[in-house]
Order: sequence, then structure tokens, then C-alpha cells
Amino acid sequence: MPSPSAGFVAPGVGPSAVASAFTAPRVSRTCPSDTSAAAARRYGVTTPLRRSRLAPSVWVAMAGKVDTSTETTSGESLLESDATEEVLARQSPEAPATVPEADPAVRNPPKPAEPSFVPTPVDYVVPRRETFAGLVWDRITDSLTDARMHYGRLLLPKQKDKSVAKPRIIVLGSGWGAHALIKVLDCDLYDVTVISPRNAFAFTPMLAAASVGTVEFRSLLEPVRVANELVDYVQASATSVDLERQTVSCVSDLGRVEGEVPVTFELPYSYLIVAVGATTNTFGVPGVREHAFFLKSVVDARKIRAAIVNRFERANLPTTSEEEKDRLLHTVVIGGGPTGVEYCAELNDFLTSDLRRKYPRLVPRVRVTLLQSGDAILTAFDDTLQGAAMENFESSNVEVVLNARVVDIGPTMITLKDGTEVDYGMAIWAAGNGTTPLVKSLITTIPDQAGARGRLRIDDWLRVKGTTNVFALGDAACNDDDPMPATAQVAAQQAAYAARLLNRDYCLSCEIPEASSPRKGLSKLINGSDEDDEKTRVAKPFQFLSLGLLAYIGRDRALAQVELGKKKIFLSGAATRLLYDSVYATKQVSFRNRVLVLVDWAKTKVFGRDLSQF
Repeated sequence: MPSPSAGFVAPGVGPSAVASAFTAPRVSRTCPSDTSAAAARRYGVTTPLRRSRLAPSVWVAMAGKVDTSTETTSGESLLESDATEEVLARQSPEAPATVPEADPAVRNPPKPAEPSFVPTPVDYVVPRRETFAGLVWDRITDSLTDARMHYGRLLLPKQKDKSVAKPRIIVLGSGWGAHALIKVLDCDLYDVTVISPRNAFAFTPMLAAASVGTVEFRSLLEPVRVANELVDYVQASATSVDLERQTVSCVSDLGRVEGEVPVTFELPYSYLIVAVGATTNTFGVPGVREHAFFLKSVVDARKIRAAIVNRFERANLPTTSEEEKDRLLHTVVIGGGPTGVEYCAELNDFLTSDLRRKYPRLVPRVRVTLLQSGDAILTAFDDTLQGAAMENFESSNVEVVLNARVVDIGPTMITLKDGTEVDYGMAIWAAGNGTTPLVKSLITTIPDQAGARGRLRIDDWLRVKGTTNVFALGDAACNDDDPMPATAQVAAQQAAYAARLLNRDYCLSCEIPEASSPRKGLSKLINGSDEDDEKTRVAKPFQFLSLGLLAYIGRDRALAQVELGKKKIFLSGAATRLLYDSVYATKQVSFRNRVLVLVDWAKTKVFGRDLSQF
């Protein structure tokens, strides 16, 4: 028998399921909604089926090859006839001969019941990768469905119905993945709880602009409760997950300011979405956490903004020596990726357009240095765009030092691997992503995660390997067979995909073999167009649609790498800045944020950036 390959399975009809399908006659039966990893291992079941449209409260649990000549005269499946026990015994000797109805999910779900029998594997058509045009079309149609769900909720607001017991989805995080997921999830089907230490989503690509006052912090935020008013939000940090008991352990330190002891609690789940993102990777360099600023959140951006003004005010004191002024006004950025490059660009604009007028005697002393450990900046971009960024920095007040590996950061001095020492007044660390404690805990807990390198290993359907009801998104996840960049684009697309799987009732506890004859299987599906047949199909695996890359390089210039399938278009210069602004304005997560960002840009052009300290 071919080696199994897990996938989502759902009933569909006709050619709509062309990308992937089972090739067996119609055989379906209901079973309890099982999400237990232990039960799945016991029965050899690891992949989901979709709920039957004829019985939405129960799950389709079997798609197998049987002798269709034993069907009843009414067309009823064998599993619904008196021959059920005989057929089940022939196909799955260890399985019970009868199938009980599923118990309804409850708000605090107990450990799910074990499946009643083992689904029989059948021929499976391996889903082909979509062409660029096909992928774009899928995204358009899916986006229309998502928009109908989200805006329908806004136009026809509902009160959360707590009288109906539903499976509970717990979402860990409030970043790109979590935010996109809760926007699309159908709260008529699930109770959704978001757990995060931050109660608002932040538009992180514009944190560099916020850190120098180009836009205001609140313009980049959308509260979780505004994103979807039907979800429950708990301001806490998830510390561990018990996969057997299906609970999440949390701690909340909201009372720490008043000297209260942190509150700990557990919440049960039916499905778990791990979208906790990543931390800053210090690579073990001493002094990074003590002396450098990060740029991962709005809190970090606020600290940087206050520190810039603080350095200038200290340098402006009459008691400050000339040497100390030079040190205080030297900003060093470590990391030549998009975050580091865009911060250098925004800071240089701040210096030339605002600080030059406010501190005319200090501006000649200002220096900005970008340290990159590799031999190029913006390595995700094409060489021509890397060169354009270097040329722009060379003609401005930004010094780029390549092959400069930082080995130590002291209070006033940065030491490089070659022994060079660089004095500084402010250091910004933008050198990479690290692993969160929760992800580390899951990696060590799940046997199938052995060998994972700082991110949870997921399958093609975004499920954490070694589990059946846990998804991982964004920077917390990695598919070894299809690696993707750690960007907001990836996280948002993964989240929308996972939400659709849940909305469309795909079961997570069924295993299918790889097809040895994809063409044969597909032709059988197309020929079997009887409307009375309830076909069983496998969901298409997640496929990332890259829309390209953008980066601001200062002086009203930007870079754009637009990807149209295999063809790439490279743009740079002042005209590209218009594309950059239009994309970022369009990508704001709400109409309110879009208006606020546009107003902030207009205020900055007319009045300049605000230097107030508060």
C-alpha cells in the first residue's frame, strides 16, 4: 500500500473539485466529531472529512471501496442498510459495526469521543499546484466569500448566541495571522476565543514610520473586539498547551502594577490556532537586550521615538562635551533587511526635513550607520534593487557597512567580529526572528516535531505535524516541503485559508494514501456526475500567492518587486513611492485606519513631524 499522505476531505459534487478528489463510489456515514490526537493514533486516523449537507450536526466519516451491487434498492448506502455489519467487518475488522450519533459540542468541550470505525483509504488524486492565473482566480473568489462573511457581520450585527453549544476555537495571538483569521471565521459555527497579551492588531510594516512620527501609533491599531465583535478576548499570555486534555494554560499579569499576583487559568479547546509570531533573535550576542532597541511592536516604536528626542535634547545641553554630542547623535542600525533599511530611510527623512529646522547646530554632527553581517542588504530583493538602495544611501546621510558581524553591545560601544569598535548613542537591533517560549514548548512536547528549527512543522493544510486539531500560522510555522518567507503576506493568506477550512466543515481526523494514478482518479471523478452521489474530495493544500515586495529607501523613493507568476518586474525611484503609498493605504485593515493614515501623511507634509515628549 502506498505511504499515507494526510489531507482534508469534504463532500463535493462534479467538476468543482477538479484539483483533488477520491475516486470511490458513494459511501458515506456519520461519526462523532473527533479531534482527539490519542483517538486518532489508536484508529490510524489523521485527516478530516467534511460534515454532510444532509446532516449538518454530524460528520462524514468514511469513503471506501465497496461492492456497489449490495446497495439497497432505494439507493441507500450499504452503511445504512441491514448489510452494514457484514461490510464493516470485511473492510475494518477491528471497528464497531454500528455508528452512534455524535454528541453536540459544548462550550467547555470534554475530551471528544473516539471514532466509531476506521475510514477505508481509497484512491486519491494528488492536488496539483495551481498556475498563477488559477491561483489568482481562487484568491478572488475566496476573497469575495470572505468579504461577504465579514461585511455581512458588520451590516447585520448579531448578539452572540450563548444558548447554543458549539465547538470552541482558541486563537493564540493578535498579529497578522490571528487578525485575518477572526475576520473570516464563522461565529455561527464556533465559539471563538482570542488569547493575547496585546488587545489590538498593529500594522507592523509601518512601525518604522511611526517610530519617527510620520504616522501616529493609533493609526496602525485595530482592537481585537472591533475586528470581530462576536469573538471573546482574553488579555493573557499562553504558557503551555496540554494536547491530551486539549487545554491551554495562561497567565495574566494585568494587576502587576498594583502589586497583585499574576492570575493563572486554563481554557479548553476543540481547535487551536497558534499564531503567536516570533520574538527578536539576538543570536546570543551579549548586551543586545540590555542596550539595543527593537522594532517588533508599537511599544518598541514608542520607545524609539522618545529616545530620538531624548538624544537630541541631551546633546543640546550646554554641559555636553563635543565628543559626547558626536556619540549621542550617532544611530547604529544592526540588520540590513526590510526593517533595518526602512528605519534608516525614515530616520534620515526625519533628520533632513524636521530636525534640521529644530536643531540646526546639531544636524551636522548626526550620523546614521547600517551594519549588515552579509555582503548585501535587502537580500530578498533582486540585485538591481539592492544596488538602487545602496546608491540612494550613499548619496544621503546613511553609511552602510557590509560583512560587519556584531559580537558585543556595550552601553556606549559596539564591537565587531574583526575587533572594530563603534561608539553610538542609540542602537536599533533588526537582525532576525527568534522562537517564542510557547512554540519551543510545543516543539519539545510533540514527538513529530523532532528536528524542527525554531518553528512548528506543519503539513500542506497548515496542521501542526503530530496533531489533528492544531493549526500554526505565520512566523510560528514552517512547511519543510514548501518553505515560505516570514512575511505578513504569508501569515494573512494562511489565516484566511485556515478559516475557510473551518467554515466549510472539513473534518481533521482521516487519512488518505497518495495516488499512484492521478489521471485515472481524476477521470473517474469527472465521469461520475450523478447528482445523487455525494462525492468525497480532498481540500486543496495551501499555496502562497506572492504579490511581490516593497521597501521604502528614503527621500521619497521606494523599491518594488512585483511578481506575476514566474515573471518579475523591478521598479525603483520616486514614482514607485506612489505605488508604495497606495498599496499600504489599501492594505490597512479597516476604513478607519485607512483614513487616519492618509490624514497623518498629509499632516506630516504640511506641518512636519511632532517632537513633543509626553
